[in-house]
Amino acid sequence: MAACIFSVFPTVGKGIAAPFFPNRAAFQPLNYQVTHDNAAFLKTADEVLAQMSQLLSLPVKEPLKKSLRSKTEIRAYLVKEDQEDKTDAERYADRKSLEAFGLIPKDFPLDKFMLDVLTDQVAGLYDAKSKEFYIADWIPVDEQKSVMSHELTHALVDQSFDLDRWIKSARPNDDAELARDSVSEGSAMAAMLDYSLMDEKLSVRDLPDVTEVIRKGSVAEMEKDPLLSKAPLVIRDELLFPYLAGTTFTQAFLKANTGWKDLKKVFDNPPASTQQIIHPALYLKGVKPDVVALPKWIEVAPADWKVLEENVLGEFGLDEVLKEFVGEKAADQISPFWDGDRYAVFENQKTKKSALVMRVHIDSDDDAARFFGRYSEALELKYKTRTDLFRRPNYFQFHTTDGDVFLRCVASECLTVEGFNGREVFEKIEHSMNWPAAPSPTDNAPKPVMTQKRASESGRAMAAL
Repeated sequence: MAACIFSVFPTVGKGIAAPFFPNRAAFQPLNYQVTHDNAAFLKTADEVLAQMSQLLSLPVKEPLKKSLRSKTEIRAYLVKEDQEDKTDAERYADRKSLEAFGLIPKDFPLDKFMLDVLTDQVAGLYDAKSKEFYIADWIPVDEQKSVMSHELTHALVDQSFDLDRWIKSARPNDDAELARDSVSEGSAMAAMLDYSLMDEKLSVRDLPDVTEVIRKGSVAEMEKDPLLSKAPLVIRDELLFPYLAGTTFTQAFLKANTGWKDLKKVFDNPPASTQQIIHPALYLKGVKPDVVALPKWIEVAPADWKVLEENVLGEFGLDEVLKEFVGEKAADQISPFWDGDRYAVFENQKTKKSALVMRVHIDSDDDAARFFGRYSEALELKYKTRTDLFRRPNYFQFHTTDGDVFLRCVASECLTVEGFNGREVFEKIEHSMNWPAAPSPTDNAPKPVMTQKRASESGRAMAAL
């Protein structure tokens, strides 16, 4: 499914109105009560489809169903799509993973919240299964063409490249799937902008980066929305990412090639990570992240702990985790050091407590030391109540009521383990990575006493490197 939530973006230069948004959607509650002429709607949709086909150099390969839908019908569709897209277990694992990273509060009603947001905001969507384009029947007639240009781009791309299959073939790598979704939404945003510029004989290839201008207006509109203004930061950012970073990526791709007729290249060679979306130059140079492995858990995790999910966080996800605890500026300084990761989330079948393991590749030894300093600070802020804090160069551990926490970096790799009781799981994982044994508070060598206050000050000093 490719859907858009209607949003009133700022004007991005003369003649450019960008009314779209997030993860198949965009923002501003619309309470319009509009009576549409269905024949006029169909005629306009056919006209816009022909224009987009010419603009994108993509043929209309088969007839496209088009319809106006009420809010009730759209909500029913979204519920059905969500049920078919993932199992209950997968949705549960998604929520528990966000909780484990500290990105949403425990027991946050994630599914209902997202359904409410999309239902209130959705302006249009393209259903790749039924090959049908919907538009919300409350969108004013004079704003329909912009919605159409975006959604009909999805339809044309789907007819040429099997869009839904192409995005989902990245699974089970969530980071790679988000990167592909960003290509889909970013290309539809760029195409919509080009549609708005047709009369001026301009395109996004002729413009400087349009994303920051769009971002400022979109964030302002989010703050006005009663639901999105209260949303956890990660939800707001993940809704925005495919549209904003995706537009930057598409604009860079189009400028590096000869325009829309080369779009096929990105579908033949999809981005491997959100890092390539955030930094299009890496994609254009063919620079891909490392593939990171974790051990076989049957040999490592206690029997009463079940693996809920094993996946990839990506540069975008790492930036979100850091941003949540140490702020945007610090996060943006550290997250580009990311060069690959793998994480696993566990649940204790008796207590329902969670545990988290993450192995991260950093692009250099020096940058790994910087990552260690900043991530140790994030862990201290995440677990405000802690005891038995022990720190050595590039090694950090403490105890909490939710289990023990470990962070260690060796050369350009870092490992964090949170939530298990004791050192056993941590030691088994580092052994599987062929690392030398980590320092321990029980070592015989004399060690200076480090209070929590001094450890916190040390962490902040290292983070400042």
